[in-house]
Amino acid sequence: MTVSNIQAFANLVFENLEKVIIGKHQTIELVVIGLLCQGHLLIEDVPGVGKTMLARSLARSLGVSFSRIQFTPDMLPSDVTGVSIFNQVKRNFEYRPGPLMAQIVLADEINRATPKTQSALLEAMEERQITVDGITHPLPAPFMVLATQNPIEYEGTFPLPEAQLDRFLLRIRLGYPSLNDEIRILELQQLRHPIDTIESVVALEELLQLQQAVKQIYVSAAIKRYIVELIRSTRESTDIYLGASPRGSLGLYRSGQARAAIFGRDYVLPDDIKALAEPVIAHRLVISPNARLKNISSDEMVAEILRSMPVVGIEFTKKADL
Repeated sequence: MTVSNIQAFANLVFENLEKVIIGKHQTIELVVIGLLCQGHLLIEDVPGVGKTMLARSLARSLGVSFSRIQFTPDMLPSDVTGVSIFNQVKRNFEYRPGPLMAQIVLADEINRATPKTQSALLEAMEERQITVDGITHPLPAPFMVLATQNPIEYEGTFPLPEAQLDRFLLRIRLGYPSLNDEIRILELQQLRHPIDTIESVVALEELLQLQQAVKQIYVSAAIKRYIVELIRSTRESTDIYLGASPRGSLGLYRSGQARAAIFGRDYVLPDDIKALAEPVIAHRLVISPNARLKNISSDEMVAEILRSMPVVGIEFTKKADL
């Protein structure tokens, strides 16, 4: 697999998703980056902007299994992972898979479930496996969780713990469409929904090869240092109570490789890291009480850190420094 293969695949997915999600190319770009990095996405936005359709369209484009979990306060962990049931004929316990046993999983309104149920996703998201009654069951590959939450309605919700947030590679937002885009949405759905026209653009084995090929994209020593210094700055700021973890460094590293590939490059530029810093890092930060009193958000903190850090020179980012 070459960079041109990755770029061609990304363009096909862009074309498919943009039939359904109108006017949101940058967001769709982040979705494809998350897919190529084998990462999970947290979609934070108001109802009705296409979060569910985005997940369904992605699953159709890849030709993989799709499962939707509607999280509610009364949901139990076994409702997510599955349960072992005693078979009276065979005289043994049989595992009945839950909705988590799919390749693309939409965790809808994840913050409505209790922390106990939310924690059922921790092992699955990090280790690609689930353990039920002491028996470990591997999850299918590829495995990707797209979780949604409403940032406005807080009544009856449970904030995601830091351990859960840290497992999401990217936090993305769709936002409302522009005037012309919303008119186009009305026109496209006059007779039927555009999602009905989406067909798979890749074979499963090819997708897994593309995900491995992304890891071969070159990252210079200067870019690696830039990534780590950026992450370390979040831990040293007085306005940040809890900074990004080494998982954040790895996430920025991997997503930078994927962005370079879909732009047709076999090396990462500082612009890749700067473009991905906010969606990769911001949701991992816990802002200090003093900063919250000043209405400083995690997005603003990341932007301020980027402005204050010197950018590595282009001459040190390409393969010439090998």
